[in-house]
Amino acid sequence: MKLMSARKQGKKESNDNFFQNVYEVVKLVPAGRATSYGAIASYLGLKRGARQVGWAMGSSYSVPGIPAHRVVNKEGVLTAKQLFETPTTMQKKLESEGVEVKDDKIQNWNKYFWDPEKELT
Repeated sequence: MKLMSARKQGKKESNDNFFQNVYEVVKLVPAGRATSYGAIASYLGLKRGARQVGWAMGSSYSVPGIPAHRVVNKEGVLTAKQLFETPTTMQKKLESEGVEVKDDKIQNWNKYFWDPEKELT
């Protein structure tokens, strides 16, 4: 599944659909795996759009069915943990799927990293 990149969409359409495109990618991250803001941005055609993906993820908590706990920073750090019900919810959700987390960082990041550009093309 390849979503339309922001570069291929018109600016208005891009703004309207960007968050939804991010959510569609996040829904595809398998349990027991995690991805990064930058990997999602790159897949959507915004090589330097990690921050915009972060904004989308910051709004995702009101959207049902988005496994937001599977999106972390490029080093596997749980940077959005404060947006969950408790500061440990994100880690507990990842650990319940078999992901090793210590000190708010996914251990063996390369083992758990899911790259949409490789997995979805």
